[in-house]
Amino acid sequence: MNSYVSAGTGKPSDSAALAYLDVLDLVCGYGQKRVVNGVSLQVMPGEIVALIGPNGAGKSTLLKGIFGLLRIHSGRLCLDGSEIANRKPSLLVRSGMAYVPQGSRVFPDMTVRENLEMGGFACIGNGEINERIAKMESLFPILADRKRQLACKLSGGEKQMLALAQALMTSPKILLLDEPSLGLSPQATNEALSAVRRLNTELGTAVLLVEQNVREALNISDRVYVLRQGGVVLEALSDDITMDDLRVAFLG
Repeated sequence: MNSYVSAGTGKPSDSAALAYLDVLDLVCGYGQKRVVNGVSLQVMPGEIVALIGPNGAGKSTLLKGIFGLLRIHSGRLCLDGSEIANRKPSLLVRSGMAYVPQGSRVFPDMTVRENLEMGGFACIGNGEINERIAKMESLFPILADRKRQLACKLSGGEKQMLALAQALMTSPKILLLDEPSLGLSPQATNEALSAVRRLNTELGTAVLLVEQNVREALNISDRVYVLRQGGVVLEALSDDITMDDLRVAFLG
């Protein structure tokens, strides 16, 4: 059932104890500017949760706060039961979290294989690198075909798959993914989001997905949260949400 909620209630979810990522009344932003105002959400092990909303709602800011790139002013943030608020990103990676920002951030002057090696060098011993790369190449066959090619020569969709594979080199239990379709053609968008579903199915990686393509986000996700003006205004199962629900949530 769809449920409209007000931010900042201070009440933990009934499922909080089961959540891999548990966010409660989180407040963060840029300097003194508060962009995220009391957001609460959960991501269960192995599920895809979509985070959608109008431009400026605070979606990307929320991901940055969770991943330690912005200071959290107040609220609670737990990963697998442990408090992680304001923990350094390098420590979060070692704890099982990965983050892919907007824009297919890869090393353009390195080959595909070198990019994958960079993705895992901080957390993986030399003996495991080849094994992890082989796993990524089986998950993304196009990368196996392009392994000696410079990343700058890849298409937009291929760069996005490389960015995903790079993040997955550390075998994260949860992936924070910020607008993977940004700047991609419809076909490349479909390929990128299909890859997200594939990695979730084959690896069991949980995903917190910010996505501008609402229809595609609903198609691949299990649950959805709608943000507006820095707060959650709607939480629903993706299969249950209607266009009327979205119109009210987006526009008020």
